[in-house]
Amino acid sequence: MSVLTPLLLRGLTSPARRLLVPRAQIHSKPPREQLGTMDVAIGLTSCFLCFLLPAGWILSHLDNYKKRA
Repeated sequence: MSVLTPLLLRGLTSPARRLLVPRAQIHSKPPREQLGTMDVAIGLTSCFLCFLLPAGWILSHLDNYKKRA
């Protein structure tokens, strides 16, 4: 490496050092109300329908997709 390499790298990164990014003020608190059984059931059902059902459909029909190509 050259003697000038650290100076060149410092020159490239110096504009980024001048920018101060404000930190987010995130505070966590306990929930105002607890989730009920029905809320949890609806959430789990919607996750199943959105993610697992299409993947299961594709995996169960994989042979049909292979025959088309």
